[in-house]
Amino acid sequence: MSRTSVGDALYDELVDILGEEHVLPEVSARTNRTRVPAPFPVHRWADHVPDIVVLPSTTAEVVEIVKLANRTRTPIVPRAAGTGLSDGAVPLRHGILLDVKRMNRIRDLDLDNYTVTVQPGINMLKLNQELQPHGVFYPDDPASYPCSMVGGRIGTSGWSLIGARYGHTKDLVLSMEVVLPTGDVIEVGSGGGRKLRKASTALTLKELFFGHQGTLGITTEATLGLVPRPEAEFAAFFAYPDYDTAYRSCGALSKSGLATLAGVVLFDEKKLEYLRRDDEAYIEQPHDVVAVNAVALYGTEAEVVPAARRILEIGHETGGRYLGDEVSQGDWAARHDRYAIPLHGRLRDTGQVVPMSWHCEDAAINYSELPAVREKWHAIADRYIEKYGIFDDWGMFAYTNGSHQPYGDYLVEIDIGIWEQKLDDETWTAWSECKKEIAQVAIDHGGSITACHGATRAGEVDLVPLELGATFEVMKSIKRMLDPNHVMNPGKYLFDQAYGEDVPDVGEQRP
Repeated sequence: MSRTSVGDALYDELVDILGEEHVLPEVSARTNRTRVPAPFPVHRWADHVPDIVVLPSTTAEVVEIVKLANRTRTPIVPRAAGTGLSDGAVPLRHGILLDVKRMNRIRDLDLDNYTVTVQPGINMLKLNQELQPHGVFYPDDPASYPCSMVGGRIGTSGWSLIGARYGHTKDLVLSMEVVLPTGDVIEVGSGGGRKLRKASTALTLKELFFGHQGTLGITTEATLGLVPRPEAEFAAFFAYPDYDTAYRSCGALSKSGLATLAGVVLFDEKKLEYLRRDDEAYIEQPHDVVAVNAVALYGTEAEVVPAARRILEIGHETGGRYLGDEVSQGDWAARHDRYAIPLHGRLRDTGQVVPMSWHCEDAAINYSELPAVREKWHAIADRYIEKYGIFDDWGMFAYTNGSHQPYGDYLVEIDIGIWEQKLDDETWTAWSECKKEIAQVAIDHGGSITACHGATRAGEVDLVPLELGATFEVMKSIKRMLDPNHVMNPGKYLFDQAYGEDVPDVGEQRP
């Protein structure tokens, strides 16, 4: 059984490693790092407050902290900005919360090989501000871009809004320094070099450390690939009278073959209703606008100008109406705003506006399955909204993947508003069942439960073994080998099953 409290002896050892100012036992410091933006039952906050917070600044300090946790069997959970929309950074078993915010330095900028080596706590926006004078940028662009950190992007295996042009986090991180749960330090990348993008020497382990949600170790440095800053950007929003036309047009736009295509996003009717109603987006009001495709192009001016003409032709030829420069550029520029505004929704029976938190299910789905998955997901959400009254359907969007190939699978997200102050044990259990049903639809249609946030929350996590099959047994073996004492972020991904111990299930209160 993992230890769930921190005594004086462990506190003193942490102070010896970091100094007293970087060891935080205060209630305020701990509760501020208890949760992530996703909805959480307020009456259960105390279940997951860490016992202590530590703020290291070097790999050597992380090594000593992890060795201490491993020796004393104390749970340890890494946390970057805490912007993730699953429970990856939530300390389900209490213990040490290792906050990487002080690990925010650029270690090396190599303009010959277009790489930058950074610590995990550097902010994405800050990083690109530092790179701007050099004419390069790191093209990982999540919705949480202004507030997320490199370490969190690796831990969740993030999705980039311009990934169709430049790739996603796993494509852009060339190598990493990782402190394993035992305190050993390894380098993972392509071959033995930190700045290589391709090698064939033995097994490639790099991807093992994307999306592990802090269960396999702590990234302490990462070498990232850079690209020239784009000379030109172009955004086009197209309106459609029905979803089916928009869906077919989305496929045509995504398969345009244009190398400058950075992304195509298909918004359905319920998403437009929510954006008009409560999100202050620029989506125009006429009711004949039922669905929208948003397209973004990045590249040199010589590439983007003719590509923009072709995109406008495709959008028009496939039934779309261009919404104009003001709407297109304004709404694309606002793509990061959701993390900065307070959210609210409406009760279906009265229309009352209430504060709501944002939950999203973010499956990976093939293009051919999008219409069927959309219908089933909304039907599931409707049943739970009707029965429990504290949820709101904020609609769906589908985002082309196409990392370097503009015809890939899609991130398909349904957003649900939840009045979390009203959650109790009954409605939290109901919501977990709702998520499980949504995740099951993704699997039934040949998809994956999640494309970028991780399946660590109660509900969808139950289906991880179903999706992975025999691979899940291999995963448990790897977890047990790397983390023999089960100290690294315990309670996630059903990894408790790897140990055969009598430990609580995910979300269960500690004894």
